[in-house]
Amino acid sequence: MYRFSYPAEKYDERNLDKKIILSLITKHMGIISHKFKNKRYYEGHHDILNRKRDKDLPDVKIVCNHAKDITDTATGYFMGNAITYSNTDDGDIEPLLSAFDDADVDDVDADNAQDMSIYGLAYEYVYAKQGEAKPAIKNISPLSTFIVVDDTIEENELFGVYYWPKKDDAGNTVQWVATVTTQNLNWVLSIENDPNAANTLSETPTEHHFGGIQIIEYLNNKEGIGDFEQQIPLIDAYNVLMSDRVTDKEQFIDAILVLYGSILGDDEEETKEAQNELRKKKLLELPADAKAEYLTRAMDEAGAETLRKAIKEDIYNFSHVPNLTDENFAGNTSGVAMEYKLLGLEMITKVKERYYKKGLQKRIILFCNFLNLQQLCQDASSVIPTFSRSLPKNLQELANTLYSMKDLVSMKTLIKQIPFVEDPDKELEDLKEQKAESIKEQQMLFSQGYNTPPEDDEEEETGQQDKAKEETSKE
Repeated sequence: MYRFSYPAEKYDERNLDKKIILSLITKHMGIISHKFKNKRYYEGHHDILNRKRDKDLPDVKIVCNHAKDITDTATGYFMGNAITYSNTDDGDIEPLLSAFDDADVDDVDADNAQDMSIYGLAYEYVYAKQGEAKPAIKNISPLSTFIVVDDTIEENELFGVYYWPKKDDAGNTVQWVATVTTQNLNWVLSIENDPNAANTLSETPTEHHFGGIQIIEYLNNKEGIGDFEQQIPLIDAYNVLMSDRVTDKEQFIDAILVLYGSILGDDEEETKEAQNELRKKKLLELPADAKAEYLTRAMDEAGAETLRKAIKEDIYNFSHVPNLTDENFAGNTSGVAMEYKLLGLEMITKVKERYYKKGLQKRIILFCNFLNLQQLCQDASSVIPTFSRSLPKNLQELANTLYSMKDLVSMKTLIKQIPFVEDPDKELEDLKEQKAESIKEQQMLFSQGYNTPPEDDEEEETGQQDKAKEETSKE
């Protein structure tokens, strides 16, 4: 993956060079151009639709959108369930979680995961709501966003750029509007789309109080490759095969009729009239020694079907994203067997998760800086995000597993494994309160039972007293 860099000693966040920003935008447009193809394929605009043949021949164009299926499956598996957070330190993360809820981070996480799968990378923009002292967050397009790092081995981030064009009536880009966010400042620049233009810096920046670059980058993998990007040639081959099979069917219907020992008419007019009657009545009368048959091309359906299955299998095998409609994913498959079938998907998801955690740590720091949660900012790594896979769960099997491990790991760790628990810390507190309340009720019942003797004991004691009086009177 290409990284935009700039010499650290020449960089000044308070004195940006518009010509440098324009040069970076131009270079980014050239590098990112192949990512537009990924977008087209996800939306169903495949190259098969551009195929041209003789207008008099059948030309069926079928799009089998495996690209969308791969992305939707990988995204749902990775981010189908919301991320939960816990704190390994003593700090209170409730203000942070409340700010995340207000900013709808779950929706942004889902959009980021989809962009990662399509383009190989995703970006989000953290900002303050207009007129409110609340942090907000928004997913922004990777096709018009990039991060610039310095030229050191650490590749420290210098600034992020999010740009969009302004065009004239002819559709030509005459100007770029770029939001450039640095460590402390936020610039909104208007840049002429001409390297020879003056492009002098006249705008005034604003301080954003986030203590870091407001644009956060998330990688799908080290190379920034989308989940189906390398399978596009196989997807094209599948589309061509399916289109040609249906085209052959169309040509079979429009097959040529060959007559032996007879003709339809003596001249062109009679022949056309006979052809029309043949189409309507589907009946042809011939002399005794004549015959008619259709001239068709033999189709190897078995070979075509074998090739179709092979291409489809390769698409899913090489992407490591399984076809969940396959018969191998039957409902009676055991949990261990299912895990083996999903091993490839789990491996690429682990990579996604590792890179996503790096971006989440930056998000946590930005939010904490804005909310003045200095204790969490000093050690943002203590806030642990937990990802859960979006798959059907055997709760009975899970419950048995958790119960067998109750003496081996902490209760907090066990609660994290339960799929329907969103906040493990709160669930643990609720559990403690429930146990305390239960103990209190038991103590109250015990004290009442100790102070008040049972009615049966009172009756037995009264009977003994009456019996003693009766014996005394006899004596």
